[in-house]
Amino acid sequence: MKIRFGRYTAFVLCVLGFLAALLLGPGGLWGLILLAVFAGLSLLGVWDLVQTQHSVLRNYPVIGHVRWLVEMIRPEIRQYLLENETEAAPFSRAQRSLVYRRAKEAPSDHPFGTLMDVYANDYEFIQQSLTPVETPDPNKFRITIGNDQCGQPYSASIFNISAMSFGALSANAIRALNRGAALGGFYHDTGEGSISPYHRENGGDIVWQVASGYFGCRDSDGRFDPERFAAQARSPQVKMIELKLSQGAKPGHGGVLPGAKVTPEIAATRGVPIGVDCVSPARHSAFNTPLEMMAFLQTLRELSGGKPVGFKLCIGLPWEFMAIVKAMRASGIVPDFIVIDGGEGGTGAAPVEFSDHIGVPMREGLLFVHNTLVGAGLRDKVRIGVAGKLVSAFDVAAVLAIGADWVNSARGFMFALGCIQSLSCHTNRCPVGVATQDLKRSRALVVPDKAERVRSYHQRTVQALADMLGAAGLSHPDDLRPHHLVHRISSTELRQFDRMHYFAEPNDLIERRAAATFYQDNWDLAQAGSFARA
Repeated sequence: MKIRFGRYTAFVLCVLGFLAALLLGPGGLWGLILLAVFAGLSLLGVWDLVQTQHSVLRNYPVIGHVRWLVEMIRPEIRQYLLENETEAAPFSRAQRSLVYRRAKEAPSDHPFGTLMDVYANDYEFIQQSLTPVETPDPNKFRITIGNDQCGQPYSASIFNISAMSFGALSANAIRALNRGAALGGFYHDTGEGSISPYHRENGGDIVWQVASGYFGCRDSDGRFDPERFAAQARSPQVKMIELKLSQGAKPGHGGVLPGAKVTPEIAATRGVPIGVDCVSPARHSAFNTPLEMMAFLQTLRELSGGKPVGFKLCIGLPWEFMAIVKAMRASGIVPDFIVIDGGEGGTGAAPVEFSDHIGVPMREGLLFVHNTLVGAGLRDKVRIGVAGKLVSAFDVAAVLAIGADWVNSARGFMFALGCIQSLSCHTNRCPVGVATQDLKRSRALVVPDKAERVRSYHQRTVQALADMLGAAGLSHPDDLRPHHLVHRISSTELRQFDRMHYFAEPNDLIERRAAATFYQDNWDLAQAGSFARA
């Protein structure tokens, strides 16, 4: 006769083990440990049978817990044992390893040729020149941000730290990023969580991001407070003001930091009550129309003492951005810069549908903004920055070639800090102390060491860009043009970027001669006095 326990096998074996250990009598320490283990597993099995929340555990007591254990360690198993070098989830091992090596000043060359399939669709490369030039000086890879309406133009590196807030990142992470920026001569965007004391400790250049919560410059009702803004914006360390309209990972979505997480430090930084839910609305209360937005930007410019002002967004409805551009022309108020975030952008936490299915990808957003400004006759007055999964010198070159003036990177600099892509940013249990407010975890991040890695990653990435430019016969990133980059359409067809994308001519939209009807049609729908379609 065969006895089949089936799905209860593990539970029955635990009970039998407990009874055997009990009957034989626990001899010594190991006997007691064995008895305690089997007793604990038996009690766990009984609980699994009577609990009502998990069907798997009711049907598979004890052994059913293996499912949760495997799910818990699945990202690590995939990352270290299963994924290939070029499989991005969201960043490939090859991308992460490149950042780690550059941050640690280890050799970043690799042997035996490329691991990439150069005949695969979407493969991209830069066309080298038969007359390469001497490698240009990467220290000269800077751009001036600030048009004729700006009183304090800023000379920025072409590669900077993108927006990440204190609260999302630990105090030590903020310290290391800002110290690295100070050492390397590039800027550090605060994110919408405002300027914390940790941003100020090491004196690195700051771009202050002001979002819909007006953190650090709000009144008791959560509305914009001009006096509080001016008090921080005029600090010499603050170089530019960035008005955040949306971000790529969750465009059109507000946020709430639960009151339990609003510590005294975060409350002081953001200007909110301790222990009370901290709400970041989905839209701004300081303006409702494109014209009002331009007036608000002018207010920020004046209150900051004439520093460069601009805005960041992930493109959504095309006529809404075009309405902003029409408002620039109608009001005569022109921002100094625009930062384009893409749907591929990162965040500490976001609803899945927002991360996966809302927001125009960065390259398409960049092309749209660049072409709209060119067609409206404003491109020479407005600089464009971009952000969205950009970590290598080629990533930088590819977007500079199609219209960007500079690049911001968030997760690239997180890797430089030691991020291992554990995908636990939203749990407060970051294993390397980067994305957590747990002091016991964040103390693992040694600020002087990681600041040097931040500096090194920036310096060696910009140096790699200089090497690529020299091979292409170019002396400065400003010289990059769409025809320098090539994209594989199929296994038998390559296409230069200038043959693959539409590029507007100056004043095309104003003079109604845009070759692409998409642009002209949406321009006609836009109106300076409203974000709605005409």
